[in-house]
Amino acid sequence: MRADPAPPFASTDTDALRPLLDTVLDALRAGATARGGPIPSGGPDAVTARLREALGDPLPTHGTDPTETLRTLTRALAEGAADPAHPLCAAHLHTPPLGLAAAADLAASVLNPSMDSWDQAPAASALEALVTEALSAAVYPTGPDATGPDRTGPGATHTASRPPRPDALVTTGGTESNQLALLLARERHGPGHSVQTVVGANAHHSFHRAAWLLGLPEPVTVPTPNGTLDPVALDEALTDLHGPLLVAATAGTTDTGRIDPLPQIADLCDAHGAELHVDAAYGGPLLFSDTRHPLLAGLDRARTVTLDLHKLGWQPAAAGLLAVRDGRDLAALSHTADYLNAADDTEAGLPDLLGRSLRTTRRPDILKIAVTLRALGRNGMGALVDRVCDLAQQLADLVEKTPDLELYERPALTTVLFRPAGADDTTVATVRRTLLTEGRAVLGRAHADGRLWLKATLLNPHATPGDLQDILDLVEGSTDR
Repeated sequence: MRADPAPPFASTDTDALRPLLDTVLDALRAGATARGGPIPSGGPDAVTARLREALGDPLPTHGTDPTETLRTLTRALAEGAADPAHPLCAAHLHTPPLGLAAAADLAASVLNPSMDSWDQAPAASALEALVTEALSAAVYPTGPDATGPDRTGPGATHTASRPPRPDALVTTGGTESNQLALLLARERHGPGHSVQTVVGANAHHSFHRAAWLLGLPEPVTVPTPNGTLDPVALDEALTDLHGPLLVAATAGTTDTGRIDPLPQIADLCDAHGAELHVDAAYGGPLLFSDTRHPLLAGLDRARTVTLDLHKLGWQPAAAGLLAVRDGRDLAALSHTADYLNAADDTEAGLPDLLGRSLRTTRRPDILKIAVTLRALGRNGMGALVDRVCDLAQQLADLVEKTPDLELYERPALTTVLFRPAGADDTTVATVRRTLLTEGRAVLGRAHADGRLWLKATLLNPHATPGDLQDILDLVEGSTDR
């Protein structure tokens, strides 16, 4: 029996791809129409049942029509999606991706470069080097004599008198970036010098997991009584601790979006001989805003900085970065696999990519970032950042004008905490789950001031004041039931 012909490959038969793209777009539209709101109604059981019916046998003996399969499963996924482009989907740091970036991500998938050796990704590796150089310079402004970052790896050389030049690695997001920051700190001090991480109570959970994975001591947690790391408490903690120290500050906390007092923290690190890492996964893109970038004063004093562009950068996940003040720190990641970065190849001038990540195979996530930054520029990115920050201020205004609602505080970034006035925590949790199960609104939750709050994280630049009012009306309506 003759075998079925192999299906066409996207990179060699783009004409075969065109009708499939039409199928996907039509299915996305049909799924969103069927969903009819920001999230499917009915809760987990109902969503699973609909998906199971659409999927059928996930591994049949004989395949089915490719176009029908693509249409059916894409539509089912869209119908069952939490849609970050819907203005009432406002729970998490979950952005609606720019159409331009999504299209670039398609191109990356079609070309399928593998960012683990130059001969698998010639242009993509060059693009990554150029764009990470520009982004690291935005985090760490340098003098006119700096011509670019040092690229580390076998065969790389450094001049002792050369001033440090920043660099950046592409990561899957804040969790990987924070783990890399702790790894680099550990490697700088070498065996026998266990680095002690110091974090605020407001810090991202990934620091505790990273310390566990890397065999480092459990991070010392410093109080954050006002939602930010307390410099007095940090000073006391650093005074009592000994050995290599790494302070992890936050520029944009997950629960409230608040920014730690970076200049004061940097001063304390200098005084105690501690290194500073800043988790700016959320707030880092304020660098693009002419009006709000001063909120990040002191960021460039950190040895390493986490930055996510799938948050306030509107990229399809993933689009994370770890910026380093001195690119030579990345030498610790150097690794050799002869079939990927043989020493003689590197010495002959082929770029060494294995030292650019702990991952081997990885997607060219830099393409969508490059397309977005070049198309929008600093001003365009900054305008989007300002737009969503302004929306958060508008929502806070509306909450303050509503007698039956209580505002936690004025927003620092795009996160607004509020709750029905006089409600207990059980009621607040029930309101959130009711709206979620009914498919009417997606709000987050956060504990602050000893109470549970509803959390709106506004990341949709197309949201309107009417959409914001709708959120509040739905909360009030659910409270009255």
